[in-house]
Amino acid sequence: PVFQPATVTPFPTASSKAAHSAAEQSVLTSGMTVRGEIISTEALYIDGIVEGEIKTLGERVTVGPNGKVVATSKAPCITAREIVVLGTVIGDIVATDRLEIRANGSVTGDVTTVRLRIEDGSIFQGGIDIRKPEPKLVPEIEQNHFSPSDMEYAAAAV
Repeated sequence: PVFQPATVTPFPTASSKAAHSAAEQSVLTSGMTVRGEIISTEALYIDGIVEGEIKTLGERVTVGPNGKVVATSKAPCITAREIVVLGTVIGDIVATDRLEIRANGSVTGDVTTVRLRIEDGSIFQGGIDIRKPEPKLVPEIEQNHFSPSDMEYAAAAV
């Protein structure tokens, strides 16, 4: 058989991220195992096994019904904006916006989040730290924005 070399694509930048659709996500399928750290700028769907850490700040991580994420250190095993668990997570979780443990989902570990939803039929064992949402930063230009007519009025008043 003839093998073609893999195509190398550059790591996406923050500006290219806006061009991706919201439905785009990377998938770790059932039967796959990853050991180590996963850092992504895209949403992730985990239906295999991850032994280590997942970091997708600003995005969503879904642990599918066959998925299992296991911490290998004291660091959180999942850090993301939004986390949905249908499978198994063993380790701490940090969701900067929302954590949802669906029916048949299982989380063993401490969770830190702003919003939490635990469905009937799910399993949760650990501590919960509910935080206030991070204040949205408004650029300084918008905070001190004056229209040209405001400036003219201020100049005329002097």
